[in-house]
Amino acid sequence: MRTERKPTRLDRVFARLDREPERPAHVDMPRMSRHRMVLFGAALVFYLAIVWAVLITSWLVRLDWQVMFFRPYQQWPEIHAFVDYYVVLGQRGPTAVMVAAWLGWRSWRQHTLRPLLALGVSLLLLNVTVGAAKYGMGRLGPHYATEIGSNEMWLGGDIFPSGHTANAVVTWGILAYLASTPRARRWLSALSAVTSLGVGLSTVYIGTHWLSDVVLGWVAGLLILLALPWFEPVIARAETRIFALRARWRTPREGTAKAGPLGRPVVVKSLPDRADTAPEPVPTGRPASRSPAYLAPGPHTTRAERSPVTPAGSRRPQHAERHPRGTTSATRP
Repeated sequence: MRTERKPTRLDRVFARLDREPERPAHVDMPRMSRHRMVLFGAALVFYLAIVWAVLITSWLVRLDWQVMFFRPYQQWPEIHAFVDYYVVLGQRGPTAVMVAAWLGWRSWRQHTLRPLLALGVSLLLLNVTVGAAKYGMGRLGPHYATEIGSNEMWLGGDIFPSGHTANAVVTWGILAYLASTPRARRWLSALSAVTSLGVGLSTVYIGTHWLSDVVLGWVAGLLILLALPWFEPVIARAETRIFALRARWRTPREGTAKAGPLGRPVVVKSLPDRADTAPEPVPTGRPASRSPAYLAPGPHTTRAERSPVTPAGSRRPQHAERHPRGTTSATRP
């Protein structure tokens, strides 16, 4: 007795991918609930507390200097090659391309632009908020520190908060934000949190960031993800307008072929020499006799009276004794 093979998890994944593309109707849009508002407020307070602790050169700045003098890249040199590759997960170019490719395929399959638009809005918020904080506070990195124990603020730097960490939080966290099921959202949230923290600690290991830079960058990325539900109406309106423009562009224009110039009416005039006569009725049956054919003026001969003509270049000799049709020829001996 032959039994059917039980489909594996990989078979179910490919079966799901082979389905006809459809626009998801069961996905719940994230809302700015009370729980989310509490998290956003707590993260904002924590963000301001870190900035204040660095500004007043508190214990957090002393911890930064202790970690810098510890020099992790000298303590564990065997993982230096791995960290150099792992830190790429926080760079804007490679991560944005990978995530945009995945979300673009998902948008095409589901006939919606929301994943790509959400990614664009999150990256725009990241550039505005983190970029403004970086250049506004102007903190120097460990490699360019000028005075031991100082906070290195307002000296023209651009490393506070950590852009690598914030970019990792936003780029990988947007996958959890756009997840279709609560289970997938939980797993992707944990994965993005671990990945972004690993990217931040990699920059501390290399020595390009202070420890406080990494913590502030992680909180800055979290604030952007928590604030995304406020921009969902903007994303929905942008998607509606883009689809409307596409439908308008695809619809063929009516009345493109006109007899006269564009914008000018065409006036049809009747001929003055021609009298307006009623059209003659068209007979339904076949006429009994055909009307005689029109002949040009001049003498005409019948076809039988015409002399045969040999075309030029023909090898057939002329027949002078050929008689025209309709006459009796002489009897051959």
